[in-house]
Amino acid sequence: MRRTWELVQGVGPTAATVLISGESGTGKEVIARALHACSPRSHRPFIAVNCGAVVASLAESELFGHEKGAFSGATERRMGVFEAANGGTLLLDEISELPLQLQAKLLRVLQEREVVREGSTQPRKLDVRIIATSNRDLREMVRNQTFREDLFYRLNVFPLLLSPLRARLTDLPILVDAILTDLGKRFGCQPTVNHGALEALARHNWPGNIRELRNVLERCLVLSQAGNLDRHAVRCALGLHPAHQTWASESADALPMEASTLADLEREVILSRLAALEGNRTRAARSLGISLRTLRNKIRDYRALGHFVPEPARRVTEL
Repeated sequence: MRRTWELVQGVGPTAATVLISGESGTGKEVIARALHACSPRSHRPFIAVNCGAVVASLAESELFGHEKGAFSGATERRMGVFEAANGGTLLLDEISELPLQLQAKLLRVLQEREVVREGSTQPRKLDVRIIATSNRDLREMVRNQTFREDLFYRLNVFPLLLSPLRARLTDLPILVDAILTDLGKRFGCQPTVNHGALEALARHNWPGNIRELRNVLERCLVLSQAGNLDRHAVRCALGLHPAHQTWASESADALPMEASTLADLEREVILSRLAALEGNRTRAARSLGISLRTLRNKIRDYRALGHFVPEPARRVTEL
């Protein structure tokens, strides 16, 4: 995510069109808003439209606007989202859901940088920065002829791919800290998280990604005592029964981490994963979504600081 943020800060101040891809819940709209905030357009409108939620019969009007009497029910003139975002940023969320007919009209608007309202022949000039998101593989859709190739290349000027949470569990401590800080303001408390809670979170596969993580942490705060998150609260929030998972010793929950730094939380995740995998470095690195070299470097640093590092069991063969 640090690399992603560097890219956001680099492309944000430009007018380049950005295509953000990733599974649902990975934070695509958050990145889109960050791009807008980093741009000279930050004081101008940021308009988001969910292409999958637009009613097909009204989609053209929603995007491009219409004149009074353009169709049955058009009782007054209305600007579309492109005009509403003029001077600012327009987010076309889940662009893959846009019908082919509208893809052709969208392509023309992007090429000409002007829009013609439905029922009018008068083009209106636009100055809009376009950001699009998709949770589907647009290249595959192009191959299947369900998404226009020319529109794909018009949108794919600067691509950003957000990895699923399960592939970057080393980000988990930072995300937990940021989300709990935000939730703490709503709950009127200062949440803390201990070793057992973080380990339980790291064991989950997170099909709903960061959105699911936020929901789980919010449930944890409801279930916990005074905002102190432990393994029990996480297991309850995830709907797990003790028999469904093999957990580390309950004594781990006796180590509160109220004063922990993000580096401490990261270390706890890595050492807990090594312990759970009987010290197998290769499997631990793979499950954490980091390279074996990165893991070995961290282990070296932990040993230098005097931390105990689980060693591979004799029966475990390093691959």
